[in-house]
Amino acid sequence: MSGGPPKALQSTGPHSLRDLPHPLAGSSSEEAVGGDSTPSPDLLMARSFGDKDLILPNGGTPAGTSSPASSSSLLNRLQLDDDIDGETRDLFVTVDDPKKHVCTMETYITYRITTKSTRVEFDLPEYSVRRRYQDFDWLRNKLEESQPTHLIPPLPEKFVVKGVVDRFSEEFVETRRKALDKFLKRITDHPVLSFNEHFNVFLTAKDLNAYKKQGMALLTRVGESVKHVTGGYKLRSRPLEFAAIGEYLDTFALKLGTIDRIAQRIIKEEIEYLVELREYGPVYSTWSALEGELAEPLEGVSACIGNCSTALEELTDDMTEDFLPVLREYILYSDSMKVPADVEKCQDRMECFNADLKADMERWQNNKRQDFRQLLMGMADKNIQYYEKCLMAWESIIPLLQEKQEAK
Repeated sequence: MSGGPPKALQSTGPHSLRDLPHPLAGSSSEEAVGGDSTPSPDLLMARSFGDKDLILPNGGTPAGTSSPASSSSLLNRLQLDDDIDGETRDLFVTVDDPKKHVCTMETYITYRITTKSTRVEFDLPEYSVRRRYQDFDWLRNKLEESQPTHLIPPLPEKFVVKGVVDRFSEEFVETRRKALDKFLKRITDHPVLSFNEHFNVFLTAKDLNAYKKQGMALLTRVGESVKHVTGGYKLRSRPLEFAAIGEYLDTFALKLGTIDRIAQRIIKEEIEYLVELREYGPVYSTWSALEGELAEPLEGVSACIGNCSTALEELTDDMTEDFLPVLREYILYSDSMKVPADVEKCQDRMECFNADLKADMERWQNNKRQDFRQLLMGMADKNIQYYEKCLMAWESIIPLLQEKQEAK
């Protein structure tokens, strides 16, 4: 929101996704000229999804070229053509300030939800409320009930293995805060879900529990009716592209699951290696006390290993805090996007539902491309920084060894 307050937009309530321009529309000159409204190729070829979006470049630095002077220059040169213009948004939501509450019966964490908006649906320009995880879970269930034709973003997993993860640790709470913030931002950016009445209440009500109790009986009946009416419209007799979507989601989840498991093993091994390095470096320092001419080079080796340990710790933290959560979100996303295979014979409603799902799928593909491009660029940058630091550390002791050799 730099450069002043967000630009106000005329707000007339939710629109059908078929009537809204998609972020991918007009992204190339061919589309602009031809006006072709056919679905993105991402939706047509299941086997091409994973290969196109997740493949890592293996060419490396071309022959005859040098590495950039600083690894950060890679990110400085990166231009993401999928970026959404933040100045045209009229709803901003953030999740921050986690607080621990200790009660007689339970202990839990709440998060501050801050909302700023120029929409007429909001009585005030800014709201600040506190919510716990079960409130987010309530919101997602209500969105599923009231918006059955749309893809609802996933929540981070609620349950953790006791004794393995401390759910009140600073690291876990921060990881969950980021995931909850991402969940609300996904809804905020959606042209239909962001206008949902339950979402409005979630963002603005001081006492959400009172609203839950007050509206539970009526809204539950309405929700069940909606689910009963819409439950039959889901997937059978849809175009072939929807079969490709189902196949792609299965393959996509399988690939990400494999990457997630391997990445966790790599991080575990890096942590074990880090423990060894921290024991390894001081040995050279204690050895140097016994030597004369070798004392300075040995101290240099000890310091070098210490610098490499620090660099490895930073890399491991980055992978744990930034890389793994994105993988987990998209694994959960793929699970939540599985659609039942029933259909009603009412063709006009089925076409409407198909259009909603198609638009949401294209939006998801757009988000996925942007998220993974940023993720992989960030991962490349962090690894480059790590190896640069290790290289600088080892190069720093070479002059010490050369000086001793020349002195002889």
